[in-house]
Amino acid sequence: MEKKLYKSAIEAVLFASGEPVELERLAEAIEMEKNITEAVADELMEEYRKRGGGITMVKLDGAYQFCSARDYASYVRRAMDLRRNTPLSQAAMEVLAIVAYNQPVTRSRIEQVRGVDCSAVMQTLMLKGLIEECGRLEMPGRPLLYGTTKNFLRCFSMETLEQLPDLPEDGTVAEEDAMPEYPPEPTLEDLIEENKED
Repeated sequence: MEKKLYKSAIEAVLFASGEPVELERLAEAIEMEKNITEAVADELMEEYRKRGGGITMVKLDGAYQFCSARDYASYVRRAMDLRRNTPLSQAAMEVLAIVAYNQPVTRSRIEQVRGVDCSAVMQTLMLKGLIEECGRLEMPGRPLLYGTTKNFLRCFSMETLEQLPDLPEDGTVAEEDAMPEYPPEPTLEDLIEENKED
């Protein structure tokens, strides 16, 4: 199969999927080695960027997806009757930042950092597809762990979490604004040791 046909096949798969397609799945679909598939997909993505049309191709943590270009968001909203594009609240942005920089993280840890109940805010972020459940912590009660989604990467124009901006260095945050240091959540081993001492 020529490169042009590979590109067309990748386009067809991504268009039909409507959601991010992992590189492994893409390679299986076009029956080609993973490294070659990635090279062809990256080349196709660059072609879409250079074309500058209303459709663009993005790479999200090793997966590819078609989406509308940012410049035409207002037209898309108008066509889909989404005039109310409610921005995230300050509380939602704070919770999202805590999850992004500390994932996987439990709800109790998030609430410990913010000092208030976060269940409603987290529900909103889950409904918007920005965070998701990603397992359970191996300790009594097995609390749920949360992390960001590929939709989070797409919304903030990042390919991977490594592109998150660096947190301020020690001393760059005013003392009154500094986030207090909290002890880490106890592990199962810690709890067993405590019980032994009792």
